[in-house]
Amino acid sequence: MAVYTDVSDAEAGALMRALGLGELTALRGIEGGIENTNYFATTDQGEWVLTLFERLNHAQLPFYLHLMKHLAQHGVPVPEPQAKADGAPVAAGEDDILHTVCGKPAAVVNRLRGKSELQPGAAHCAAVGDMLARAHLAARDYPLRQPNLRGLTWWNETVPVVLPHLDDAQSALIRTELAYQNHIAAGSAYAALPRGAIHADLFRDNVMFEGTREQPVLSGFFDFYFAGVDTWLFDLAVALNDWAVDLPSGRADTARTRAMLAAYTAVRPLTDAERRLLPAMLRAGALRFWISRLWDFHLPREASMLKPHDPTHFERVLRARVADPLLP
Repeated sequence: MAVYTDVSDAEAGALMRALGLGELTALRGIEGGIENTNYFATTDQGEWVLTLFERLNHAQLPFYLHLMKHLAQHGVPVPEPQAKADGAPVAAGEDDILHTVCGKPAAVVNRLRGKSELQPGAAHCAAVGDMLARAHLAARDYPLRQPNLRGLTWWNETVPVVLPHLDDAQSALIRTELAYQNHIAAGSAYAALPRGAIHADLFRDNVMFEGTREQPVLSGFFDFYFAGVDTWLFDLAVALNDWAVDLPSGRADTARTRAMLAAYTAVRPLTDAERRLLPAMLRAGALRFWISRLWDFHLPREASMLKPHDPTHFERVLRARVADPLLP
């Protein structure tokens, strides 16, 4: 992720000791992303990731961190937030897995093994589909609730902000699609969609693999800080829009799409309403990330390692989903 806040070795080392994770031996900022400050932290006991939250406050973070803890304890390979030792002081706004560094809320999780696969094949997509379905089922009894903060309400608020940066064709597309998504969300079929805690940002760079390209082993999901309660179908659509599209054109890749859908539905079959609305949710997922990338690109924040994503990619994905809908 981008680095907005510089953390000293002394500050990071003090937190590692407080968590019983050993003595800090190395600290390195992580490049990429746009939301939080992240560092790789190495201690004499292992490898960790230190995150400082730049937009979310202490009151907002328990949903995300305890969701990760819940999934990890239910066998889903996700980074597990590290807890303070029994009896350790807990400052105002903190809890056992929510800490404070440089005056900002922070968390420390174990560093996942493996590496991201930025050119996935069908086997990678199948592994993601399988584990995403397992994660949805594992979170059914997760007790905390928080809406998807980058959902329809945010789209309606943010489109007027980015419109001045669009040409006439782009403006027409984004206005038309937003109206369509408001119409879909008001329908009875949408109300019937199963829902729960979702990842909402399961892109290629948020999954780790070990094994070989022919036989990949999914070693973990990470970056849950866009998670919220929303439809499971939207989460699946977001994943399909990244894992199963041709990046230069934005068009769907048939083999990878089939692999992910088959693996997902083998664990959790889609309902009739989900099958009917899958084309609409694929469009919704493309719209969501087109809007957020426009916002980040045209209204950026300062960061020492910030590289905003190209917003036109998801414009292409949206146009492709409208022109060639995936039939249920």
